[in-house]
Amino acid sequence: MPRTTRAANPWRIVLPVAAAVLTACGGGGSSATAAPAPAPAPSNSWSLVWSDEFDGAAGTVPKAAHWNYDLGNAEKDGWGNHEFQYYTANARNAQHDGAGMLVITAEKATNPGPCWNGKPCDYTSARIQTSGKVSFTYGKVEARMKLPSGQGIWPAFWSLGADIATNPWPASGEIDIMEFIGKTPNVTYGTLHGPGYSGAQGIGKPRDFGVPVANDFHTYTIIKRPGEIIWQVDGVEYHRLTPAQLPAGGTWAFEKPFFVILNLAVGGDWPGAPDATTPLPARMLVDWVRIYKEN
Repeated sequence: MPRTTRAANPWRIVLPVAAAVLTACGGGGSSATAAPAPAPAPSNSWSLVWSDEFDGAAGTVPKAAHWNYDLGNAEKDGWGNHEFQYYTANARNAQHDGAGMLVITAEKATNPGPCWNGKPCDYTSARIQTSGKVSFTYGKVEARMKLPSGQGIWPAFWSLGADIATNPWPASGEIDIMEFIGKTPNVTYGTLHGPGYSGAQGIGKPRDFGVPVANDFHTYTIIKRPGEIIWQVDGVEYHRLTPAQLPAGGTWAFEKPFFVILNLAVGGDWPGAPDATTPLPARMLVDWVRIYKEN
């Protein structure tokens, strides 16, 4: 999901220890479509080092200790993709539901702010990220989510190199853990972007569910090791990349810290614009985000 935004310790969590190592892992809340997710079983391979279980009171916003907001529409180009949402820090667009979920909502709005085309944006939504607060170099990063559907809807769970402010994209590297676009309702995508393979040339792979993705919750995962990135859905691998698979002239840009991003875009070059069939408001439910180290 290319956007114009932005290794000493191989396992870096930029938080006080008490906040970084969370032990309350049960997290998942009930919903009309899925039971709460169980706490992860003890493992000799992975140890939980950070999580957000989104257990805040109903109507409260994401924890400031974990998350920042990206705001606006990046007026020149709509976040690099000619998107039509204006990102806000309003609780209408990102809030806890009181039942263990973060709800990111995209909705039709009246004049929320200027879009890249010089007109008011037609939608508001939210994009939250952990830059400067939580990052990882190696380990397992995953989220359990239920995605919205509809033409022009573009939810994503992804990661950018923590050095993006001084090492602009695509040199910073980008790992798209999960992207979904409404016009391919049975498919999610995992993609890598870096120098020599960015934008439409990103190295990606679809994961076909055979049924609409939005029907249920799923867990989207990457495992990041030196010289290797693996993508999984519901614990099953479907994509794996190493430096040997890069195109000629491509540079592997992933042996360093990355931060996490959650967002719900509307429209853009890849998904196309929403239309009369698009259900709005669109809601992306996030049960939890977790980061593990490999033992």
